[in-house]
Amino acid sequence: MRADSYVVGIDVGSSATKGVLLLDGQLVSTFMLPTGTDLNATAGECIEHLLQSEGLTEKDLMYIVSTGYGRAQVEAADRTITEITCHGRGAKALAPRAGLVIDIGGQDSKVIRLDEDGMVADFVMNDKCAAGTGRFLEVMADRLETSLMDFGRMWRAAKKPAQISSTCTVFAESEVISLLSGGMAPCAIIRGLCDAVADRLLGMVHRVGLAPDVVMTGGVSKNAGVRLSLEKKLALKVTVPDLSQFAGAYGGAIIGYELARREYAQGGLR
Repeated sequence: MRADSYVVGIDVGSSATKGVLLLDGQLVSTFMLPTGTDLNATAGECIEHLLQSEGLTEKDLMYIVSTGYGRAQVEAADRTITEITCHGRGAKALAPRAGLVIDIGGQDSKVIRLDEDGMVADFVMNDKCAAGTGRFLEVMADRLETSLMDFGRMWRAAKKPAQISSTCTVFAESEVISLLSGGMAPCAIIRGLCDAVADRLLGMVHRVGLAPDVVMTGGVSKNAGVRLSLEKKLALKVTVPDLSQFAGAYGGAIIGYELARREYAQGGLR
């Protein structure tokens, strides 16, 4: 392969589009922006920002891999790969001991069990509704007039959690309104909401089988309240890597680099 082998991984999610730039397989830079209505344009903007940050042009790129729910819309991609595969590879790269990956995005959630080699052994995905996802938590935070970043602090402040019976956005919002009108403290409601999300994820974990070294990725990984509830329910520490939101894009970039090397060896890339 040529001296400077730049590869990009693009994860087009429902709420945010993430990009990772690698040089010779090593992470160089990352970028994230909201996913707009034109998925291809959003991906293009993300790629352009990654290139400009390093003084590069499109001609410098050897390979682009797209993943996420909007992966098929990225016209510049050399290959599209499912988010399950990319999140598994990315999580393993960010946390080498990872055995189970819990990914919660804006509109879906995934639980992925990895084998000893870091390959996907089994997975389950909820993409039929936004129950218990980032969007669900955003709606609840708005109703409670608080920030998602405060969930961890308020979770710890609650003496005990409120009982939330549903993670359906409509039903849960009605429950929250009822609890507030009954004088329930917002911190107890937040802890109850986090517990409800964790309970939903627990069912998914049981379907694929619990494995040690649990790693959390996706936008909701930054929500300390959900992480605390998960740790309590699983009775295990949950690791959140620094670049947890970029796991899918990172995994895509790693796979892209491997594909580029293979194609170069076969004479397909120059």
